Amino acid sequence: MQSEIDREKIMEIAERFGADLCGIAPVERFRDAPKGFHPCNIFSRTRSVLVYAKRIPKTILEAESCIPYTTVNNTLTQETDRLGLNLSLALEDMGIANVMIPSDDPFDSWDEERCHGMGVLSLRHAGYLAGLGRIGKNNLLINEKFGNMIYPGALLLAEEVTPDPVATYDACPEKCNLCLKSCPLSALDGKTVDQKTCRPLSNFKTEKGLTLQKCWICRKVCPNATGIRKKSSESPD
Repeated sequence: MQSEIDREKIMEIAERFGADLCGIAPVERFRDAPKGFHPCNIFSRTRSVLVYAKRIPKTILEAESCIPYTTVNNTLTQETDRLGLNLSLALEDMGIANVMIPSDDPFDSWDEERCHGMGVLSLRHAGYLAGLGRIGKNNLLINEKFGNMIYPGALLLAEEVTPDPVATYDACPEKCNLCLKSCPLSALDGKTVDQKTCRPLSNFKTEKGLTLQKCWICRKVCPNATGIRKKSSESPD
């Protein structure tokens, strides 16, 4: 197993390149990954999965126009991938072979009838397994400090590195169903997202052919949107 010094060095480099969060999961934690979407299906030498994330500006939730939100999302896709590439090169220089996972597109799994796509690796689940947060009923990764305002990426490492514990805090207040009730298209069931139902707003196509993200209500209404709140006597529903 790699020494704790290597782990500390990895975390230091990730932070230097702009990661706001970083965690490590041993590949054994991915035993329940769908067939074809296990880290070893992507890189057979995987021994650890390094997951990092960048923050999403909180005030973007208050924008009335979808243009700023779409721009932030598109920029974070590029910035997270740039972080991953720089980190990948730095780890190679340390002698740690690795493969970068894109933070969004491209992916080659697509069900046309259901309008359902799957990334080569589920970054939400990878983030959970690496201790970055828990997955809420809105299907978003929710971190204790930053709430659901995070954008993750990952590297598959060909070395065993001391892992982080899986988060044990609650992502959603007890009995809270605000995201399910607030979704304008009823695309959430508390466990997953019906992508075909969701896409008309989350991937809205303009007459010019541009893609806009016109809805972020499931992110905004979450009581833990910007960080896990302390338990109160009564949770919203």
